[in-house]
Amino acid sequence: MDATDLDHRARTRSGCIPPELVSRLLERGHADVVEQQAGRGEWFCALAWARLLGERDRQADACEVLAPYLATGWWTAVVAAAELLEGWGRIDEAIEITRVRMEAGHPMALEFYTRLLARHGRAEEAFALLRPHIGELSLAEALVDVAAAAGRHEEAAALLAPRAEHECSDFPWCCRGLSRDMTTGLLATLLERQGRVDEAITLLHTDRPTTIDHREQLAALLARHGRLDELRAAADADDSWDAVRRLAGLLEERGDVEGAIAVYRQAVESTVHAHHSASEPARLLARHGRGEEAIEMLRVQTGLRTGDDLILHVLSDLYLDQGRPHDGLVHLDAVATAHGGEEDWESYRLRLRLIAARDGVDEAIERARSHPEGTTSYAAQYVAELLSGAGRVEEAVVVLQQHAPANSHDLAACLIDLGRVEDALAVLKWRTPRQPGPVDGRWRDASPF
Repeated sequence: MDATDLDHRARTRSGCIPPELVSRLLERGHADVVEQQAGRGEWFCALAWARLLGERDRQADACEVLAPYLATGWWTAVVAAAELLEGWGRIDEAIEITRVRMEAGHPMALEFYTRLLARHGRAEEAFALLRPHIGELSLAEALVDVAAAAGRHEEAAALLAPRAEHECSDFPWCCRGLSRDMTTGLLATLLERQGRVDEAITLLHTDRPTTIDHREQLAALLARHGRLDELRAAADADDSWDAVRRLAGLLEERGDVEGAIAVYRQAVESTVHAHHSASEPARLLARHGRGEEAIEMLRVQTGLRTGDDLILHVLSDLYLDQGRPHDGLVHLDAVATAHGGEEDWESYRLRLRLIAARDGVDEAIERARSHPEGTTSYAAQYVAELLSGAGRVEEAVVVLQQHAPANSHDLAACLIDLGRVEDALAVLKWRTPRQPGPVDGRWRDASPF
């Protein structure tokens, strides 16, 4: 094992057993396979097995499982081990393994290390370590959070204040991402934590052009403090939808479902929010047993904006939940007609579950294969899903095998369900080619972005 290879496989989910399939193996009673593969360089198996051992009070064995991965210096393994140790109450050990990586210069270690210190009574020390790095965005954010535990809000604000005057010339390079607008958001967070909510609101209300939209932060702040009138004003005034969502969510939490629905209805019908989807208010209605109203709301909006994929997805699900597959298909027919009778696969696949519910799985599969894209690898995924859902897993395997390795994860899942674990593992050995990296790959586990 080496860090670069582990990182490549974990990020691309290729050439490895991905976490969802590790969970499937455990659920199907194949813990022995997970244990075996954990010792063969399968990171997600190792992590799952270590967690399981920890739950069984076998912490020493769990540490042994992760030891070879830690030995590579891979940061992801360090974080996982530290989190497990912290969860077990072995705080000093968690701090030690991250301290070593921080002192070795790993670019992501300082933030994790200082947050860990702050969570366990060493916030002053963490603040001192972060203080010289106030010019780096992620570390500035960490400093603001650590300041709460250290009681150093005023000092953190003083450190950030000069950044609030910075005029970006080449964002993000000129300021390493900590622009004036990012600083404004951090200062507002500090003010709120000091109880100076009105000042934080004033700071986030700005008339000048910004590169960062503060409306989401402002809406969240107003909701946290129950400022309903200001939230209503924001929902009426801006088109960001954040205030609408927060207002409706706050009313729903308080048990005022009618009020939440009214907020969404007004927003959907207004000119300010005309470009926003009715999917969220429809889901709200459905959560409270009002599926028919949700369907009608979405039908009205699709009449105004034919072919909105998100709305059509939600609407199709609602028709199924309400036991109305025929009506759902009639609606999709109308949408297709409005588009000249043509449907790409993304739109057409919405029909399949509706057809299966009304006419049976075989009819849905036949209709899927009749589509111009019906023999592609991505169409095979949905055909196999229909077959698996009907308990015809062997047939799903045949369909997916025709397009291996494009559908390797789906194929492996079906094979696991059939108990053909060795075949599933063989399918998962396929991997995407690794891109050339730096000669020194010590820090390859940093963010690829």
